[in-house]
Amino acid sequence: MSVVGGLHNFRDTGGTALRAGGETRAGVLYRSDALGTLTDAGLEVFAETPIGVVVDFRTPHERAALPDRLPAGRPYRTVDLSILEGPMGELAQQVMASGAPLTDDQLAAVAGSLPTLEQLYIGMLQHGADAFAQVARLVAASTDDEPTAVLVHCTAGKDRTGVAVALLLEAAGAERSAVVADYTASQANLAGGWADGMLQTVASLGLPLTPALVTLMTGSPAEAIEGALAWVDATHGGAAEYLRSGGLTTEELATLRTRLTA
Repeated sequence: MSVVGGLHNFRDTGGTALRAGGETRAGVLYRSDALGTLTDAGLEVFAETPIGVVVDFRTPHERAALPDRLPAGRPYRTVDLSILEGPMGELAQQVMASGAPLTDDQLAAVAGSLPTLEQLYIGMLQHGADAFAQVARLVAASTDDEPTAVLVHCTAGKDRTGVAVALLLEAAGAERSAVVADYTASQANLAGGWADGMLQTVASLGLPLTPALVTLMTGSPAEAIEGALAWVDATHGGAAEYLRSGGLTTEELATLRTRLTA
């Protein structure tokens, strides 16, 4: 994993094992936590990557609270694709705003509707096929001739980003165990300062830090993404067909696989 100053969960997805042998290509698809904390040194490292497209899955409120920082030396295409809905979207807005504690009614509403990570992911999948297909299309359109590699991120880079990356890697033919391993790496990457800061912010809103909430905010257990991918398998026959349901064409799917495989 490359070290980019100010980021905790940045990595190139290249090197993921493929079912047919070999591994995914480096320098094509990256993932990260939010870019608003990039240091000046981190910006210099970021500028040396082939990244040219940045996909931001955060809500408008989250983006306003912590705008991305990008290097000034060359242009970047930014694509905003908000895919978090319902009570978790509202909680994310409250957390990122870091405002006054929630009211008793708000606390009760949030506490009574917290999903598991698996439920959260399935909710994203049920409503986000077109957005995930759009990301696949961006990766398929990237080239080696200019900096057009795609980076996807949200706030932590583990949930919205984790589902998107899992879909793309699965569609490219990655081994399920390797996809799961990439997803679970986020928890260790975020442990320490990032996780502690996020939980402190959540606690300041008046929410009790139950094990379920801690996992929701900072965890990436294997069973969460396994459950989400099982839902994709059961309802669409796999990630490729899921992306096709969102509008990805057969030609785009073939190009995606070519771009992501070594």
